[in-house]
Amino acid sequence: MSSFRDFLFDRDRPGPHALAVAMTAVRMGERQLLIGDDVKLFAELAAKTGLTGRNCAVVGSEAAAARAEAAAASGGVLMDVERGALPTLPVGDGEFDVAVLDAGPTLLSGLDATGRANLLRSVYRALRIGGRVVIAEGQAPTFFGLVRTRTAGLDAFRAEGGSAALLEAAGFHPVRVLADREGQRFTEGMKTRAGRPGGG
Repeated sequence: MSSFRDFLFDRDRPGPHALAVAMTAVRMGERQLLIGDDVKLFAELAAKTGLTGRNCAVVGSEAAAARAEAAAASGGVLMDVERGALPTLPVGDGEFDVAVLDAGPTLLSGLDATGRANLLRSVYRALRIGGRVVIAEGQAPTFFGLVRTRTAGLDAFRAEGGSAALLEAAGFHPVRVLADREGQRFTEGMKTRAGRPGGG
């Protein structure tokens, strides 16, 4: 039987971001937009695009920007870091193939309805036709594999339709839940030629 010490130092055990990295399915050469404050996740995702891809992280504070730059340097990946006050995204139209929105337990639930709608419209604008967005809700497992308790705001946000409803309202189609486990939910939306920001 493995000891507790073996459990703590088992290097083969999946890390806290393994599920998120798998669900986003970022590929070599893609232009990737990363939104939120989980800079360690961003560095892992940035490694997936390789030298031929592009990574741009939009974070909400100078402290998060410094952490993102340090995480990128530590991981040996290239990642541009933009400081932005959400819901505004300081990026151009159609610049990205994929966007990953790390909503955590509070990013979306902490915005009002107008702020959430404006953020997803900005994501829609930033993606090329045929691009996709993955929203990661919830909290990654703790070091000991235990899931942190979700906030009441996140539960209320999900009760109102959550990320799927938000993506559909912004014009993404089709929209699907990729996974809902380990305290995390991953929802994907596609930007097709039929869709327009605002769902019109």
